[in-house]
Amino acid sequence: MTELRDVEADLSRFRARVLVVSIAIMVAFVLLASRLVYLQVFRHQDLNEQAESNRTAIVPVVPNRGLILDRNGVVLATNYSAYTLEITPSKSGPMDQVVDELAKVVDIQPRDRRRFKKLLEESRSFESLPIRTRLSDEEVARFAAQRYRFPGVDIKARLFRNYPWGELASHVIGYIGRINQSEKERIDEGENEANYRGTEYIGKLGVEQSYEQQLHGITGVEQMETSAGGRAVRRLASNPATPGNTVMMSIDIKLQKLIEDLYGDRRGALVALDPKTGEVLAFVSKPTFDPNLFVEGIDSENWQALNESPDKPLLNRALRGTYPPGSTYKPFMALAALESGKRTPQQTISDPGFFNFGGHRFRDDKEGGHGTVDMYRSIVQSCDTYYYVLANDMGVDLIHDRLQQFGFGEITGIDILGESRGLLPSTQWKRAAYKRPEQQKWYLGETISLGIGQGYNTFTMLQLAAATSTLANYGVKMKPHLVRQVVDIVTREPTAAVQETVGERIASPANIAVIRNALVGVNLEGTSASSFKGASFTSGGKTGTAQVIQIKQGEKYDASRVDERHRDHALFMAYAPAENPKIALAMIVENAGFGAAHAAPIARRVFDYWLMNQYPSEEDMAAVRKGQATTPIGKPRAVADVPWPQPGLTQAAASAAAALGLPARPASAASASSRTAAR
Repeated sequence: MTELRDVEADLSRFRARVLVVSIAIMVAFVLLASRLVYLQVFRHQDLNEQAESNRTAIVPVVPNRGLILDRNGVVLATNYSAYTLEITPSKSGPMDQVVDELAKVVDIQPRDRRRFKKLLEESRSFESLPIRTRLSDEEVARFAAQRYRFPGVDIKARLFRNYPWGELASHVIGYIGRINQSEKERIDEGENEANYRGTEYIGKLGVEQSYEQQLHGITGVEQMETSAGGRAVRRLASNPATPGNTVMMSIDIKLQKLIEDLYGDRRGALVALDPKTGEVLAFVSKPTFDPNLFVEGIDSENWQALNESPDKPLLNRALRGTYPPGSTYKPFMALAALESGKRTPQQTISDPGFFNFGGHRFRDDKEGGHGTVDMYRSIVQSCDTYYYVLANDMGVDLIHDRLQQFGFGEITGIDILGESRGLLPSTQWKRAAYKRPEQQKWYLGETISLGIGQGYNTFTMLQLAAATSTLANYGVKMKPHLVRQVVDIVTREPTAAVQETVGERIASPANIAVIRNALVGVNLEGTSASSFKGASFTSGGKTGTAQVIQIKQGEKYDASRVDERHRDHALFMAYAPAENPKIALAMIVENAGFGAAHAAPIARRVFDYWLMNQYPSEEDMAAVRKGQATTPIGKPRAVADVPWPQPGLTQAAASAAAALGLPARPASAASASSRTAAR
C-alpha cells in the first residue's frame, strides 16, 4: 500500500526550522560580534593593562639607608648585606614542624625561635619573616640542596643596619626596627605611603627617628616579566632606588667615649654644647644599651634585662631625666635678682648658718654660716642662706618669670623627639596641677627651697646645659641641635643645620659680667678649685649637690646610713675658656654625693680634651671612675697617641664615606660580622 505524505507541510515545517536556526545563528553572530567590538574597542586599554599585569609584576626596590657620621666623619651607623633564611607562613606547613625540620639543616637557636614567634604575632601571614640571619656560606649551600623539602621557605639577601660602636652614644644615635601596626597606619595615611612600599624597617629613636625622611631614601621600582607560576623570568624595566642622605652629627665620638668611660658604671647624664652655635658636642646618658639588639627584633631575654633593670638603661637621662638642679641654680637666681632690681652685687647679708621662716629652720651646709656674704661670695662659697633670703624676697612668680627666660621648664626644641619639659613652679602651675583647694594654694614656705634649686624645681641636663651656654654666650640663647649638616647622596652638596637663636639677649652685659666673674671664682678659689688646679686655661663653673629624699628637721644627713639610690646627686655646670667660651656643659652623677668630688673632675678632663687635645692617663681614668681624683693624676696623653678601638665597620660603609670625601676606619667584613654576631 502506498503511504500518503503531505509534502507541502513537510517543506513548510523544514523551512520554518531553517529560518529559526538561521535567526539563532545570526543573533549569536551579532552577539559575538558586539562582544568582540566591546572587548576590542571599548575595553581594549583596560584589558591590555590586565594582561600586562598578569604577564608582569611591579616590584619595589628598597633604598639603602643613609649613613650617620660624627662631626669628623667617623661612621656611627651603616649597612651591610647578609643572607637570611625566611618563611612565608601562608605558603608553608605547620609552623612548629617546619622550624623543627629547618633546625636539622641550619643552626636555629632558641632566641631565633622566640624572635620569629614575636614577628609572627606582629605580621601578616603572607609576609616573608626571617627565622635566621647572617647565614654562613656553608649553611646557604646545605639549605639550597634541600630546598625542595620546604615550600614557602627561601634564602634572601638583605641589608642590615649596623651600629659599629655598639653601646656608645646609642641614646642619641637611636636604632631602627620593624614597622609596627601603628607606624604602618601612620605611613598609609601620610604623603610618603608609596615611598615605603617594600620597606620593613623604620627609625625608632634618636637621630634615626627624627631624621627618618632624610635617611630613608627614595624607593625604586622594577618591572619584571613573570611566568604563569609567578616566578620572575626577566627584567623589563627598572627605576633604581636613591639611597638615603648622609647625616653628619655635631657630636665628637671620641669626646663622647671619653665621657662615657669617665662615668664607668655610674648613672648620670652630661650635655656639652658649643655656646656660639648651639651644636651638641657630647650627649651622654649612662647606663646605655646596644642598639644592634633591636635591629631584627629584640629577644625576650635581652628585653627583660633592659626593661626591668633598676638602672633603667633605656631611659635617655640627658633628654628625659628630670632632676633638682641644686646649687647650679644659684648663678641664675643671682642674675634674676640683678635684672629685677632685687639685689645689687655689693649688697650683703649676715649668714648665721640658717634661715628661720614660719617656724621652720632652713639650714646652710656650713655650720656657723659664712658670715657677711655679698653676691660674689654667695656663688663662690655656695651660700645657701643668701638664696633662702633672696627667694623669699623675690617670690615664686617673679622667680618663675625670670628663670623661664633661660629655658627652665621649657622645651629647648632640640632635633630629636621625646624631650621632657621639667618643672619651673608658679602659683598658676600649682592651681592647675592639683584638684583640692588646700593643695592648690601656694604657701610662702615653699618658695624658700626654690632658691637653692630644690623644692618643686626639676629640670633636664639639656635645659641646664642650654642655660649655661646662654651665660657663656653673653646672654644670647642658641637653639641646641645634634645634626650639623645633611649631605645629599646624589649631588654631594651639604646642607648646614640652621644656627638659630631662640630670642634676643636676655640680660644686660653688665649683669652677666658679674655672674661670669663669680663663676670663674668658683673654679679658682671656690668649691671646684681643686679640680681645676694647674689648668692652662681659665674656666667658669658651679658645683651642685641635690637632695633625693627629704631629711627630717634637726636630723643631719649621713650618706653611709642612706640607701645608695637615696643619696644626693652630684651636679656641675661649667664653660671654658672663660674669656671666649668654646664649650659649655651641664652634668649629673646620680647618687654620687658632692658635685665638687664626683662631677667637676669629669668636666676638667672634658675641657683638657677639647681645649688642650689631652687625654687622661689610664691611672687618672680609673681614679675618676671611683670618685678618687680631682686634680689629674699621671701624665696626660696626646689624643693621637690613644689606642682607639676599631669599630666593626663594613667595607661598604668605608667606601660610602670615602665617596663623600670623609674619613672612616674600615675593618674587614669578616671581623665586622663576627663582632656583630657576638653581640
